[in-house]
Amino acid sequence: MYKKLLLIDLDGVLNEYNGNFDENYIPPIKKGAKEFLAAFNKADYEIKIFTTRNKLLTSKWIIENGLDEFISDVTNVKESAYICLDDRCICFQGNFDKTLEDIESFRAYWKAKY
Repeated sequence: MYKKLLLIDLDGVLNEYNGNFDENYIPPIKKGAKEFLAAFNKADYEIKIFTTRNKLLTSKWIIENGLDEFISDVTNVKESAYICLDDRCICFQGNFDKTLEDIESFRAYWKAKY
């Protein structure tokens, strides 16, 4: 059976990232993240973590937070996916002028609070 691939970013989506990147530390899991992943897992989706972080460190974080049953892999390759979920993303809707405006006014949700 074919499963739809979801590429989900780690920082700012599954954890409490606030813009202070530390290559040796991954922030705590975001409240509700495990339940969120479980819902997709039950709906016949394949979930891969899409991140530029170290794969071993990321895999360790996934296991420590009990997410390994939901996640098939960690990658830094943008694969052909059904959906990419990221906190720093703009969806292109076919209009370059609108996209330029969206880029100029963009703020990650965690940055907009400050």
